[in-house]
Amino acid sequence: MHIRTSFPYETTHDDVRIPLPDGTFLYARVWRPLTPEPVPAILEYLPYRLTDWTAPRDWQRHPWYAGHGYASVRVDVRGHGNSEGVPGDEYSATELADGVEVVNWLAAQPWCDGRVGMFGIAWGGFNSLRIAALAPEPLKAVVTVCSTDDRYDNDVHYMGGSVLAVDMHAWSATMLAYVSRPPDPLHVGDAWRDMWLGRLEQVDPFIHTWLDHQTRDDYWRHGSLCEDYGAIEAAVLAVGGWHDPYRDTVLRLVEHLPAERVRGLIGPWSHQYPDRGLPPGPAIGFLQETLRWWDQHLKGVDTGVMREPLLRAYVSDSHPPATVYDTLPGRWVGEPTWPSPNVTTVSYGLQGPAVLVRSPQHTGVDAGRFLPFGNGADLPPDQREEDARSACFEFAVGEETWVLGRPRVRLRVTSEVSRGQVVARLCDVAPDGSSTLVTRGVLNLSARHGRDRAVPWEPGATQEVSFELNGIGYAFPPGHRIRLAVSSAYWPWIWPQPGSQAGFALEPAGSFLELPVRAREASSDIAFEEPEQSEPLGVSHPATFDEPRPERLIVRDVAKGEWRLEVAPRYGGTRVYPDGLEFTEDALETYTIDEHDPLSARTRSDWSIRLHRPELAWDATVRTRSEITCDGTDFHTSNEVVCTDGGEVVFHRTWEKRIPRAGG
Repeated sequence: MHIRTSFPYETTHDDVRIPLPDGTFLYARVWRPLTPEPVPAILEYLPYRLTDWTAPRDWQRHPWYAGHGYASVRVDVRGHGNSEGVPGDEYSATELADGVEVVNWLAAQPWCDGRVGMFGIAWGGFNSLRIAALAPEPLKAVVTVCSTDDRYDNDVHYMGGSVLAVDMHAWSATMLAYVSRPPDPLHVGDAWRDMWLGRLEQVDPFIHTWLDHQTRDDYWRHGSLCEDYGAIEAAVLAVGGWHDPYRDTVLRLVEHLPAERVRGLIGPWSHQYPDRGLPPGPAIGFLQETLRWWDQHLKGVDTGVMREPLLRAYVSDSHPPATVYDTLPGRWVGEPTWPSPNVTTVSYGLQGPAVLVRSPQHTGVDAGRFLPFGNGADLPPDQREEDARSACFEFAVGEETWVLGRPRVRLRVTSEVSRGQVVARLCDVAPDGSSTLVTRGVLNLSARHGRDRAVPWEPGATQEVSFELNGIGYAFPPGHRIRLAVSSAYWPWIWPQPGSQAGFALEPAGSFLELPVRAREASSDIAFEEPEQSEPLGVSHPATFDEPRPERLIVRDVAKGEWRLEVAPRYGGTRVYPDGLEFTEDALETYTIDEHDPLSARTRSDWSIRLHRPELAWDATVRTRSEITCDGTDFHTSNEVVCTDGGEVVFHRTWEKRIPRAGG
């Protein structure tokens, strides 16, 4: 990593409040080059608190952009951080309308030349796409990283029509803690407590809404770009990582947006900006790459970025299973169009007699983290134990086989019960027997006719089901075996269905694995500069004498047949900021299931957040508890928030709700 301290422009930064038509003010930080000439503005717009939570990341890139001649702006959405108003649902119509107002406000400032870009990762990347679909005139270009075009089937809520237990629960619990954090008195003054209490009175756990919509209805269609790709007029650079769950969005965007205003980039990365150097690498000079995009589309400079291949993708070499990789070996390839003429679908017929797929309910404990962040226990370990709980079909690799895109399975299934799910994993099996997870996919059998409806299976019926696995770039070497592992359970990623312990019968005859095989090439001229960032903010991480809990711990009660997975997400720990803020957060997620009983599934998440300014005698804490259980007909959710100011409880609320299961 090169830390840059000298730029073409000297810069300054200011905190400002952006007015909205209803009188609400959004809190913003603006880095600008010191020049009398107006410059384009680029906006990052999300709820994650610019004065503390994202501040270290923000200082890596916003000053860098300002030093290269852009007004780089970071804004907290309504009801978050130090912005006024109350929080709403994620990606609400109000949030998007506010974003349009921010774009127009930026374009009207005397230091802006009227042209605006948007960028962001995850929520910020989602908002970049969705606001671009509303087509505010000043918005000319977007860089969206690890984001989705489909809120239902490619986000943290559902997968293949099944409830994503692992992240629907974890993310709703995380957001319950996040929306309950107070404004900072250093930035809003004595009004902080009234603002905080006003927000808390409006809090409602996201899980209520998400479980109220178990099929792909109008709630999920709102803001899903896949409903109308033609709404996007801005130029879009779509970026993803093969170890991030949102990578398929990049493939869809380069397929459906006009080639003259879209480019795609997929590396081996996790859910991170590609310049940060977090595992797995290699990291790239991402800021330099995005500068080419901004200069091309906001300044009219021919940087050659539109002469790059439509899609640049990393094809990883085979690697032994591990939960973290500093760097994955491989090579970059370029595709002129997508689907690519370099990729051919090759079908592998499944062989053998019919097999009963009846996986124990804890199948999936070695799935790894749904949203890997580069931590040491994020990625799936050796899959041999998972494979033993699945029906496996193998194909010898005679010559090196490159796979690029989304594999598909077509399976003939007989089920004696009306509900269930099919999980398919693609693994690379080495001569020593080790099994590396390459990619996977899921189908809720109730969603086999479409994600917008729940159609029970006719018990005893045999049907062909077909679904795609997540996209991947991977090279299987000769002498290895390609393994397709099929299971009827995948906890805690997928919430189990009532009766799913019965499993299903799989008929290999007429069942296929379809791989997108990419032609091999001797070399590629695709290259990137080394990673570069501006000077870090200077946040310190005080030493602690507490023994850190494991990132992922599996506990098995042999007598009871119970499995418990404990996850410490490790978002940040304790941090001390240069302005004196002490910020501490701690979380523990627990997933429990009886290996024989799908109705025993239980999730729990506990959060604790403390914000402390000794010089202001300010000491605020947020503690939350979130739980989900189920029976054959309903989900049961329980949530609690306790907030204190200087040790005094100022807010305490619990929510208990039963939500009918509608095929999920």
